[in-house]
Amino acid sequence: MTLHATKNAVFIIAEAGVNHNGSIEMAKRLVDAAVVAGADAVKFQTFKTEELVTETAEQASYQTENTGVKESQFAMLKRLELSEADHDFLFAYCQQQGIEFMSTAFDSSSIHLLHQLGMQRWKIPSGELLSIPYLRMIAAFNQYTILSTGMGRLDEVRLAVDTLLEAGLDKSKLIILHANTAYPTPYEDVNLRAMQTLANEFKVAVGLSDHSLGIEVPIAAVALGAQVIEKHFTLDKTLPGPDHKASLEPGELKSMVSAIRHIELALGSEDKKPSNSEKENIAVARKRIVAKVVIRQGDVFSEQNLTLKRSDKGLEAKFWDKVMGKVASTTFQPGIGIDIE
Repeated sequence: MTLHATKNAVFIIAEAGVNHNGSIEMAKRLVDAAVVAGADAVKFQTFKTEELVTETAEQASYQTENTGVKESQFAMLKRLELSEADHDFLFAYCQQQGIEFMSTAFDSSSIHLLHQLGMQRWKIPSGELLSIPYLRMIAAFNQYTILSTGMGRLDEVRLAVDTLLEAGLDKSKLIILHANTAYPTPYEDVNLRAMQTLANEFKVAVGLSDHSLGIEVPIAAVALGAQVIEKHFTLDKTLPGPDHKASLEPGELKSMVSAIRHIELALGSEDKKPSNSEKENIAVARKRIVAKVVIRQGDVFSEQNLTLKRSDKGLEAKFWDKVMGKVASTTFQPGIGIDIE
């Protein structure tokens, strides 16, 4: 399955989210950092605060803890909302910088905005896993759709997948991400094996939206078969805001991307055969059959007069049993390679 038009096997989404703190200049710097890191896409969040939350909805506990301010979700999100003009600028800037622009829509107005903008790949956040009208709107575009499944049971993921497919999404364009909606996610709650369960259950490409600290977990996910990795990043973890503390800084993001690219190469194919880099070492590392003592013409080859040593002459060690019991056609001095007709 082709997830994207890049040479990389793993599609890496640098999740800027709302770590721009409402500043278009900071958002621009986040794009630059994602480009330097080598990510395939940089992703923001698009929402109309009035359509997303009520004015009395409380913050998540991690948001209060990370911001140090107890206020409503409405007040917090209103400061982090990007305007339509901001979206136009960021979309064009990403094209200019050679990185794919993505954004998660959280309401119908935002879906329309991103569609009109020309976004070609959709990301459904974990919080919208069971939002049936929302799922149907995105499925109707029949474009690449990445579904995060944090907080979801397998039957709930199945409901979301069925809804998407019944609403017009081609199954080949669906990617399912395992996720844990805790910021940060404790390592004991990551449960990477659930990603493989999703792959086996739904027979689609899978990946990980990771909220754990550090870069080890997404690297392990790639080794287990993830084709998409999404990871939050920020310019500075000490900045005020709900997601900075659980995000990577630019240098860490670059290290993660580099490590994933190394794992991509290291995974290779399923063929077990000598690699190009090791072929030249076969002749010097493997042993050959040589004379242990003087062997006279007419002597019978045996374990008493043959041995294995690294040598540039003689039969390969795998022919040991074939040589045993044969009669020497000439005399061999100790250390001379054995060849038979």
